[in-house]
Amino acid sequence: MTLRPLVSRLLLLLALLSGGPALAAPPSPPVVLAAASLQESLSAAADVWARTGHPRPVISFAASSALARQVQAGAPADLFVSADEEWMDFLAKAGLIAPASRAEFLTNRLVLVAPATSRLRLNIAPRMAIGAALGSGRLALADPDSVPAGRYAREALTRLGAWPQVAGKLARAENVRAALALVARGETPLGVVYATDALAEPRVRVVGLFPAGSHRPITYPLARLAGSTNPEGEAFRRFLLSPAARAVFRRYGFGTR
Repeated sequence: MTLRPLVSRLLLLLALLSGGPALAAPPSPPVVLAAASLQESLSAAADVWARTGHPRPVISFAASSALARQVQAGAPADLFVSADEEWMDFLAKAGLIAPASRAEFLTNRLVLVAPATSRLRLNIAPRMAIGAALGSGRLALADPDSVPAGRYAREALTRLGAWPQVAGKLARAENVRAALALVARGETPLGVVYATDALAEPRVRVVGLFPAGSHRPITYPLARLAGSTNPEGEAFRRFLLSPAARAVFRRYGFGTR
C-alpha cells in the first residue's frame, strides 16, 4: 500500500473516532428583560416560539425602572420590553438600544381592584370618595416615583382630583405584581393595577376601570439592546411583533399594535 492511501485511511479513521466533522454549536437562547405585568403572556409567547424549534428565551421579569437601570449598569441581555415609553427613552438617550428595532408593542388599561371577597363599590369619576372607601386601610400601587404602573395611577388619581385623599395612605410596592399581591392577600382594601393583572389573579375583583382620558395611553415598547450579538434575540423580537404572537397577548387581555 502506498503512503497516500494509508494517510487517507488514517484520517478517515480519526474522523470517525472523533464523531465526524465538527458540529455547529446550537443557537443560544435570547435573554429578555420584561415588565412584571407580562409574566403569563410573554411566557406563553416564549413557549409558542420554542415549539417552532428555537431555544426558549430566558426571561427576567421586574419593574421596568429596575430593568432599565440593570441595562444601564451593563447587564447582558438581548431585548427589553418596558411598560412605558419613558424607561425606553431613558435607554435610548444613553445609546443602549438599537434605534431601528424599537416598536410599540402592546397596550393596557388601568383598574381599581379589591379582594375578591370585598363588597366595596366605588364609581371611578372626578372627586370620587376613595379616601372614605379606604378607611384606615391603604391603597396598594407600584412605586409612583419610578414604576410605570404607579406613575399611571398617580396621574389618573390626580386628574380625577382624588390624589390628595390617598397620598398619605399608600402601600408602595416594588412593581405592579407586588401591589396586586397585597390586595389578593387582603392586606390592603384597594389597589391600582393593570387590567391584565386583575385577569391573572382570581383572588381580586375589578371595582372599576379608570377612564382612558385620565392618564397617558399605556403602551409597551419593545427594542433590541445595542450590545446584543445573538441573532436569536432579533428573531424573537420579530416573532413578538407577528400576528401569531399578537394573538397570544390578546388572549391575556392586552391590546396589540
